[in-house]
Amino acid sequence: MRLEGVNKYFGAHHVLRDVDLDVRAGEVVALIGASGSGKSTLCRCVNRLETVDSGRITLAGEPLPEEGRELARLRARVGMVFQAFNLFSHLRVVENIAFAPVKVRGRSRYDAAERARELLARVGLADKGDAYPGQLSGGQQQRVAIARALAMDPEVLLFDEPTSALDPEMVGEVLDVMSSLAADGMTMLVVTHEMGFARRAADRVVFLDNGRVEETAAPDEFFDGPRSPRAREFLSKVLAH
Repeated sequence: MRLEGVNKYFGAHHVLRDVDLDVRAGEVVALIGASGSGKSTLCRCVNRLETVDSGRITLAGEPLPEEGRELARLRARVGMVFQAFNLFSHLRVVENIAFAPVKVRGRSRYDAAERARELLARVGLADKGDAYPGQLSGGQQQRVAIARALAMDPEVLLFDEPTSALDPEMVGEVLDVMSSLAADGMTMLVVTHEMGFARRAADRVVFLDNGRVEETAAPDEFFDGPRSPRAREFLSKVLAH
């Protein structure tokens, strides 16, 4: 996945400023920065939930499609896990996961349900397939959302602050699943405030400030000796808590 000279405006507000970023196959990139720095917007531009005003985004060398069936295929290739779980409350957990493979990929309900149960076991929820989302904790619901994204067999997974809506005691169970995916070689772009996860699981840390890529480095290099004054200031605040 490659972003080249990407700019994004909301009205007069310049949210992304000439962003260049590569995410290689099998790589985990942690995207960090202060609130309002453009991290979530960047993530949403990658699967065209937001359009860019200038610049280019390519996936496996192909530019992102504009609309229609090709755009639907793109979203099958690029999975996304949001802050909110966005599960269908009236469907059982296994039906939530199987829904898109049936509707978009054309899989049989039986095969999609079998795959859903495999993925529930993968995220540590093998016994929750017949539950409804409202019967699960926030951490469990977010793990279901990860399983739902995996059900489409994506080439890339995007995570937009997946633990920010969770109670602190539920954060670890979601990060453990994400760390497991990283260890298995899933290509991931992760917007996160969890510095421990970024240091432990990421191959590279990208620090975004005021819509610009301010610094890119290996995790140990970034956390032990950030080069830019703004990155040093940011870390001094977040690591003090």
